[in-house]
Amino acid sequence: MQRLIFHIDVNSAYLSWEAMRRVKNGESDIRLIPAAIGGDKDKRTGIILAKSIPAKKYGIKTGEPVSMALRKCPDLYLVRPDFSLYVRCSHAFMDICRSYAPIVEQYSIDECFMDMSGTALLYPAPIELAHELKNKIRNELGFTVNIGISSNKLLAKMASDFEKPDKVHTLFPNELESKFWPLPVGELFSVGASTASKLNKAYIKTIGDLAKSDPERICGLLGQKIGMHLIRYANGIDTTPVLAQPEDAKGYNISTTLEEDVTDAERAHNILLALSDSVAARMRADSAKAYCLGVTIRSNDFKNKSHQRKLNEPTNITSEIYTACIDLFDSLWDKRTPLRLLGISLTNIVKDDSLQLELFPDEKKEKSRKVDQAIDNIRLKFGTDKVMRGSSIVGEHEVGRKYKAQLNNRKV
Repeated sequence: MQRLIFHIDVNSAYLSWEAMRRVKNGESDIRLIPAAIGGDKDKRTGIILAKSIPAKKYGIKTGEPVSMALRKCPDLYLVRPDFSLYVRCSHAFMDICRSYAPIVEQYSIDECFMDMSGTALLYPAPIELAHELKNKIRNELGFTVNIGISSNKLLAKMASDFEKPDKVHTLFPNELESKFWPLPVGELFSVGASTASKLNKAYIKTIGDLAKSDPERICGLLGQKIGMHLIRYANGIDTTPVLAQPEDAKGYNISTTLEEDVTDAERAHNILLALSDSVAARMRADSAKAYCLGVTIRSNDFKNKSHQRKLNEPTNITSEIYTACIDLFDSLWDKRTPLRLLGISLTNIVKDDSLQLELFPDEKKEKSRKVDQAIDNIRLKFGTDKVMRGSSIVGEHEVGRKYKAQLNNRKV
């Protein structure tokens, strides 16, 4: 049976979701001006998490420091991130996708794969269906997506990265020569900047050049594993399945995929702190705690690794989740392989009302709970952006360093 895969990707997700909220409140659309999500404009700290199309015209890139972005565009409009908003929008987006496809794999908070193989009787015109899905998301949720269509996950994802926003593109094997091979080799999914530089120096400028290269030469240049992987990709070969995931998972998950590779532990720890803060707040809002915690990393060659840990007591305390995440992450990562995705999962969930009261409460835990409760109350009353924990989202200022040091039981 011919495979048929859709890849759906929200256009500038964090910025689109923030813009949608503002438009609903009668405010102007920040997608139409040079705008970005992330960091502190006054302190010029933090990193860019998402940018508008007008901001992209100034050369602003996701993952770059705010200070650099402001040098490119002094009038850049910056908005603090709101991860609780992003999670709500992601859930709504995934729900619509699941209403169309028998198998949906959530790849990150703002993208998924849909396996539409064998649905020809139900949906005889895949391109028309993709337009219907795209328009339904735009009309019902207020933000746009790109949809890529192909016979495998790689080509569907590459197709969704073609012209944006609000577009549907195909990239089937018979279209490789016209649509795929002329692209710069650095645009091939999983090719990072350093690999692209090596290939360019070897006069391999396009994906087509790589596809037609001698495998022995490429493996000698990049190593056997990566070399063969990239040659297969350059020829549009990918056999990985779309993994079915339950619609209502019995746990809490959060992940983020960055355009720029994560190459140092400090930045990874910062990202894990932001993810821990967001997922713990969601659990507290649901009066839920978890007995099991897991960390997932994805390298730039698409290999996933994960570790889990059973906890002695269930928790929804940010500091406890973050500390456990750091231990798991440090045992997972070899400190050399560039990373593209970091994720946290919390499972074996219990509700607060099912737990017995502690006869002798831990004083340190109680203090952490009170801190979390105070932060939750402030965010509920004044907005998520009013209190930010120290992380790469807000920059390495003194408060952030002290907070992280306290979490790791270090003296400041």
